Amino acid sequence: MRKNSDYSGVVVWLELLSGPPPAVPPRKAEMIQKGKRFTPHLLAITAGTTVNFPNYDPIFHNAFSNYDGEIFDVGLYPPGTSRSIVFKREGVVRVFCNIHPTMSAVIVVLKSPYFAVSTKTGDFTIANVPPGNYRLRVFHERATQQTLDALTRSVEVGQTNSELSTIAVSESGYLLLPHKNKYGKDYPPAESGAYPGIKP
Repeated sequence: MRKNSDYSGVVVWLELLSGPPPAVPPRKAEMIQKGKRFTPHLLAITAGTTVNFPNYDPIFHNAFSNYDGEIFDVGLYPPGTSRSIVFKREGVVRVFCNIHPTMSAVIVVLKSPYFAVSTKTGDFTIANVPPGNYRLRVFHERATQQTLDALTRSVEVGQTNSELSTIAVSESGYLLLPHKNKYGKDYPPAESGAYPGIKP
């Protein structure tokens, strides 16, 4: 999957084939902004989770998402403060900063509590899954939807630990397209002075 042998950032989850997903109490998570980066770059959560976006940089930020998943805009806020969003809608949320075009992140919002994110070695463990029949699904930000759909499969979870065969996620066919700001326009050049009093 990765030429640099880093297999992290793959979200794997299980959906019950019959019946509603189990109820999950409200949870909290955090995606910090520091060094003009979102950390973690990829965050998997259950629907109903509140995500805090603290600004640890000495500059202003404006986290937003205007397509796919939960649409939100926390507005412009200064260093040392935070904003939060409750993610109620299942889907993939691509997060950007309206000030800094190089900042990006992904939040995967799931109905199922049975999920995991792969480590650098590609390992993952989905804990506390009751026995039953499930649909296994996969997400990776550099894979096409066609590739991800082809990885979907049915699995049976028994009373003891279950092991899956290797899941190979191809990045073939993926194109990284430049994104727009929250107004749907190109980002102004950093030296243009488009954000007076705000360091880009």
